[in-house]
Amino acid sequence: MILILGVTASGKGRLALDLAENLGAEIISIDSMKVYRRMDIGTGKPPREARRKVKHHLIDIVEPSDSFSVSAFLDAAACAVRQIKTRNKPVIAVGGTALYIKALLYGLFEGPGTDEQIRNRLKKQADEEGIDRLHHILKELDPDAAARIHPNDAKRIIRALEVYEITGKPISSFQQQWGDERRKAEDRRQKSSIEDGALKHDWTIIGLRRQREQESKRINARVKKMIAAGLLEEVRALLAEDKPLSRQARCAIGYAEIIEHLAGRIGFDEAVELIKKNTRRLAKGQRTWFKTFKNVNWLDIENEDPPQKTLNHLKTMLQNVG
Repeated sequence: MILILGVTASGKGRLALDLAENLGAEIISIDSMKVYRRMDIGTGKPPREARRKVKHHLIDIVEPSDSFSVSAFLDAAACAVRQIKTRNKPVIAVGGTALYIKALLYGLFEGPGTDEQIRNRLKKQADEEGIDRLHHILKELDPDAAARIHPNDAKRIIRALEVYEITGKPISSFQQQWGDERRKAEDRRQKSSIEDGALKHDWTIIGLRRQREQESKRINARVKKMIAAGLLEEVRALLAEDKPLSRQARCAIGYAEIIEHLAGRIGFDEAVELIKKNTRRLAKGQRTWFKTFKNVNWLDIENEDPPQKTLNHLKTMLQNVG
């Protein structure tokens, strides 16, 4: 089983498709927004032609009005792996949603308990004062968490503040503790495997890496392409549906900014620039997350490298790893 990770717009989807065609594999998407139906342009879903060539899992499985959790992703991913294995095909997972990848590799962080009274009060405060105000409060209480959480992600902001009120500790401290415990468990497992004479992993992890300047150029080009493909019209159509978008769907980069524009709060050009800025911020956060992952085989890509050259490098890497 092969897992390909990388920051947004790194080219991991194209590489996964090329490899899947070469190996006769099926693909599992690790993306918190590609799960939503009719959210196609802004999430950068693979073209339908590509999905006809290679079967993709965990794309278009949820209505935009519904929420989708890490635990739901893990259940769906486990089901997809079982289905693929019954067909005796290789499994290729690909994506950039770091929290989902981490859960897939190391398990689910449960965190402290919940308090509905606190949560409802925070939700009311967000409605009255705006989520920006709560994100500012989070910056003061838990700057590490605030740096990782998008300013429009109301669900995670409220959860972080809820944890702080319940425990008196920042949620980042629990996540760090969870990470330390998982790393220790992984070290113990690896040590045991080495002593047995074989180091085994469920996933062979491949990481795509480009120069940051190249990444920024690719991000800007992707945003331009999305606008040309009709992102504005896609968001307008979603907002016109009978059921309102879930908080999670509304917070997706590309959608949140266009929604602000359609509400008359910002101009169109400003919305486009915000999409670029927030996508670059997302890429920075992804790089930070990926540094915590062990056993990643990094594949460095030059901007001018053609897809076939990248695929050949990957196949050579997989032979060496194997």
